Amino acid sequence: MSKPLKSNAKTKSPDDLFGATAPKAGGTAKAASRPSTAEAGYTARDIEVLEGLEPVRRRPGMYIGGTDEKALHHLFAEVIDNSMDEALAGHATFIEVELGADGFLTVTDNGRGIPVDPHPKFPKKSALEVIMCTLHAGGKFDSKVYETSGGLHGVGVSVVNALSSRLEVEVAREQKLYRLAFERGHPKGKIEDLGKVHNRRGTRIRFKPDPEIFGAKATFKPQRLFKMARSKAYLFGGVEIRWNCDPSLLKGIEDVPAADSFHFPGGLKDYLAAAIHADTLVHPDIFSGKSGRTGAHGACEWAVAWTADADGFLSSYCNTIPTQDGGTHESGMRSALLRGLKDHAERVGQGKRAASITSEDVMVGAAVMLSVFVREPEFQGQTKDRLATAEAQRIVEQAIKDPFDHWLSGNPLQANKLLDFVVERAEDRLRRRAEKEISRKTAVKKLRLPGKLADCTDTASEGSELFIVEGDSAGGSAKQARDRKTQAILPLRGKILNVASATKDKLVANAQLGDLIQAIGCGTGAHYREEDLRYSRIIIMTDADVDGAHIASLLITFFYRQMPRLIDEGHLFLAVPPLYRLSHGSKTFYARDDGHRDALLKSEFNANAKVDVSRFKGLGEMMPAQLKETTMDPTKRTLLKVVLLADDRDGTADSVERLMGTKAEARFAFITDKAEFASEDLLDV
Repeated sequence: MSKPLKSNAKTKSPDDLFGATAPKAGGTAKAASRPSTAEAGYTARDIEVLEGLEPVRRRPGMYIGGTDEKALHHLFAEVIDNSMDEALAGHATFIEVELGADGFLTVTDNGRGIPVDPHPKFPKKSALEVIMCTLHAGGKFDSKVYETSGGLHGVGVSVVNALSSRLEVEVAREQKLYRLAFERGHPKGKIEDLGKVHNRRGTRIRFKPDPEIFGAKATFKPQRLFKMARSKAYLFGGVEIRWNCDPSLLKGIEDVPAADSFHFPGGLKDYLAAAIHADTLVHPDIFSGKSGRTGAHGACEWAVAWTADADGFLSSYCNTIPTQDGGTHESGMRSALLRGLKDHAERVGQGKRAASITSEDVMVGAAVMLSVFVREPEFQGQTKDRLATAEAQRIVEQAIKDPFDHWLSGNPLQANKLLDFVVERAEDRLRRRAEKEISRKTAVKKLRLPGKLADCTDTASEGSELFIVEGDSAGGSAKQARDRKTQAILPLRGKILNVASATKDKLVANAQLGDLIQAIGCGTGAHYREEDLRYSRIIIMTDADVDGAHIASLLITFFYRQMPRLIDEGHLFLAVPPLYRLSHGSKTFYARDDGHRDALLKSEFNANAKVDVSRFKGLGEMMPAQLKETTMDPTKRTLLKVVLLADDRDGTADSVERLMGTKAEARFAFITDKAEFASEDLLDV
């Protein structure tokens, strides 16, 4: 029993502090320390102690981020990263990856091999068993064995072991071969000595993900493994990666071979050149280089190019680990490029123009590959998606700044072109921020419309038209062919962003879409206002070829997702430009497609006539008079109205998601189903 408490007591008893019932003034406390029924049922027996690898199997999300497809393939990343660490340390020259029809994945290297001698702390166990069965056991906690490495937590391969239904390890060391098998993280017996081997060394790990964890239908995807393996070879030119896959797993997959070998001495520059080979570059050269020795403390490699007609990307790595969420090394890259470009602007007397640019403006349209090697890096989470090492920012910034200055100085004309490109992006950003939505009722002279928009002189929405064309060349022809009073022209820089698969941040940051929204003036989504629409017709006018059809599809997807009421109100149209010009003597006709061409040849010309048939490569190739006569003159042109079928809106939404969304397999299924309807001569287009 606690002592009686007076009503004027100034101090609190222990019972008060820990939640016991306080007595009334002058009274005594009653059995406040007696446990409740719930407390009585909660004893030491309720405290579980998970040992070995059991925590991994209970909560796999804590170690690999979940149990979905991404997490499943993270198992492969953990195993190949260990082999890459051997290569970076100079002990392995090749890595073999093999996917079998039985679902087993095998990774082999010719490194030093995992130690197999008894561990000093666990003398009854081999070091191999300790590494495979114990969390936080490994040789990468200091820099004695590995100067840099991707696996630093000592949980990678043991997590793979825990989440595999079966895992087998073979180690070749000192001309002897050892083997140890595991099932769901538990060793099946002791390590086996298989005797002498010659011309072999290193580690081979063969494993199969546990269906109890990932589901019965969860299997490795050859496309994903192939891409992951190839990217590792790009990240370190000193290693050869050999790929093998059972042919039965590749049915219907055309871009993955059964066997291949990757070795890229050019590293990231080779990778970037292959990724952007079809894009138009603002600066014709790729800015690339290396600093320090690959695999050493503080090394850095990069490759950067600016594309004029495509969205950029930034792929970064730390110690060959992909950092999908960026981190401090990316901050160093952005800072170095921004400082370098501003310094160049000062040197050429354009410092004032460049004063407003930010790192985001510099990265618009930039295709970047960045790889750093740092000792004991710090990541956010076991899956290592974001680098948090503060030193990495300094390493990258110092490594890139001076080479970037020299690269810009080496070709000042092209450097100025790049500067103009970035400054234009900054001006677009500032304009969009200041004028997100523009009313048509505002006086035209007070508007700051997108720089490449050639607006019409009529201020009324009724009867006015906006032609959206691809490229400056087609835009130039269209501007000369238009009726300046009622027809406006907005050229686009190549293919726009696919809004069906883009994130909201990408959508907001995209300059082309910002220009388009600004020119139309009616807002998007819930902010759409019919009365603020600046034109009564929005006309998509692209080339009559496959690329033109793709751009038109991307634009229609944009309007469907961002301005569906624009379509509902009947404002969206497709122009129908000709693909062919047929002429003989005084006769001239234009054909929309191959079928129309053949029909005109039969109906309008004699059978023996030598008809001159020319194909337009694009709208920019047409003379303004031809473009006006065939596509823009309201009295002669053909327009296709874009409509949504009222009775099949769900079907429309499903089609857009399947064909334009993030799931590539849905598009592949559609193409496979419809392949019989495709024309055989499409490859000639």
